[in-house]
Amino acid sequence: MQQTFYKYQGTGNDFVMIDNRQETFDKSDTKHIAFLCDRRFGIGADGLILLENHKDFDFKMVYYNADGNESSMCGNGGRCLVAFAKQLGIINDKATFEAIDGLHHAEIESGIVKLQMQDVTTIEKHPKHVFLNTGSPHHVQFEEQIESFDIKNLGAKIRYGSPYNEAGSNVNFVKKISETTFAVRTYERGVEDETLSCGTGVTAVALAMNYLGETSKNLVTLQTQGGDLNVSFEKDGNSYKNVWLIGPAKFVYKGNI
Repeated sequence: MQQTFYKYQGTGNDFVMIDNRQETFDKSDTKHIAFLCDRRFGIGADGLILLENHKDFDFKMVYYNADGNESSMCGNGGRCLVAFAKQLGIINDKATFEAIDGLHHAEIESGIVKLQMQDVTTIEKHPKHVFLNTGSPHHVQFEEQIESFDIKNLGAKIRYGSPYNEAGSNVNFVKKISETTFAVRTYERGVEDETLSCGTGVTAVALAMNYLGETSKNLVTLQTQGGDLNVSFEKDGNSYKNVWLIGPAKFVYKGNI
């Protein structure tokens, strides 16, 4: 069976997009999803996203990691899906859609997609790291040698280690550039490697840096391997609301496989 797909990327975080409004895609076939995401034998992507109908909102997002398993929220994937929905003519410049972590609002202008993330009410501070959930779980720690260290092995050690164990966590390494700018590298579970960018990851880093007092600003720039993203937010006590992930989302190509 031939499958039409679209390829999108947001600061190098790339996705296979499929219009599944007719519900023809077999969501139970994890091996096929992993094959489509395989960079040598398939299309190649950090994840696969299905756009589906929703009875109350513009559309529904169903996200799979590159290993073929359905996963928690993907921020860059959500931003790319909004651009995809506009390309399909489903939306104009604004969208409301449902993902695995609930409702999201989004705006798109000149290729820049602003995606509203969920409020964060709990941040765990530990001696050497911070842990929080921004739609996906994220471990955040400082790393001065961020340009040269072995992120795959160190990230995997933390991802599979205590207290995360089998469920695992995404792992973000951060270097402070200035009060408004931080460099970030992320090891993503489900990809089991570094990705060029992670939307929920940079969101977690921005909130964590404010929580730790590393920045007093409510608009932060995050430098990833794939480009810059911005996160804006409002602090409410020790909680964060009105959190927005902002950055480019670009169509790469359309194909059949």
